[in-house]
Amino acid sequence: MNAETIAAVRGRLTPDAPLAPLVWFKSGGAAQWLFEPADTDDLADFLRRLDPAVPVMGLGLGSNLIVRDGGVPGVVVRLGKPFATAERLDEVTLKCGGGASGILVSSTARDAGIAGLEFLRSIPGTVGGFVRMNGGAYCRETSDVLVDCEVVLRSGERQTLLKEALAYSYRHSDLPEGAIVVSATLRGMPGEPAAIQAEMDRIAASREESQPLRSKTGGSTFKNPLPLKAWQAIDRAGCRGLTLGGAQVSEKHCNFLLNLGSATSADIEGLGEEVRRRVRKESGIELEWEIQRVGMFADDASQECVGVKG
Repeated sequence: MNAETIAAVRGRLTPDAPLAPLVWFKSGGAAQWLFEPADTDDLADFLRRLDPAVPVMGLGLGSNLIVRDGGVPGVVVRLGKPFATAERLDEVTLKCGGGASGILVSSTARDAGIAGLEFLRSIPGTVGGFVRMNGGAYCRETSDVLVDCEVVLRSGERQTLLKEALAYSYRHSDLPEGAIVVSATLRGMPGEPAAIQAEMDRIAASREESQPLRSKTGGSTFKNPLPLKAWQAIDRAGCRGLTLGGAQVSEKHCNFLLNLGSATSADIEGLGEEVRRRVRKESGIELEWEIQRVGMFADDASQECVGVKG
């Protein structure tokens, strides 16, 4: 990265930045560069100056992510406080920054009397991640509430994309590679704040009862296959409680992988691949990763053999 690009930054640009503290699994290597832009213009200017050959990846709350032990080459963009915003546009619409959490969005909607966004309370991520991955829970998805989003493309160009341009499917969008979602417009329906809060409380209680929320985990590991839920296929294959190194399949909800304290990212990803192998052998179901796996394996050859299919 040239000195001119570095000097022009108004936000924070950090070389060799450890990513483990920023992701829920608390494992993995460093980013070659971590960029936390001051605002959208800062991000757009930075990407415009950056060598097009340098890869760029967005990072939200780090909940649905395995960062491999060899680290992430290029630039990781993390949208911090300047992008953690949510404001009411009208009776049923919010404008949300790409760094806004699901809790902030759903709470702002509640206070504004906007129903239909309660499900975001249950997703441990940010608006940018919801938009990219069509995040969802409790029979609702981002595609049900998104109107449009503003993105900064890898070239530095700013664009507003309507929901239809993203070609949403289950946990997938056609958002361009390297694009960073800096804001999104979400639309719900009129509702009573007390009723909205009651639904948020119901969702929170359901998650607390069924998911290992107080562990080092990455959320749902695999996409739900049909006709079973992923956890059912995993349980039938005898994987509940299965361990590899410092990683374990949760006994509380076996579509969650856990870092018991000393797991490497290779342990976690390798355990996931072993679960996939056992499920395939037991039922013929090909589990597909929902958790994103990014970066490079460590030099250890035994880690390099871990698959990335799915």
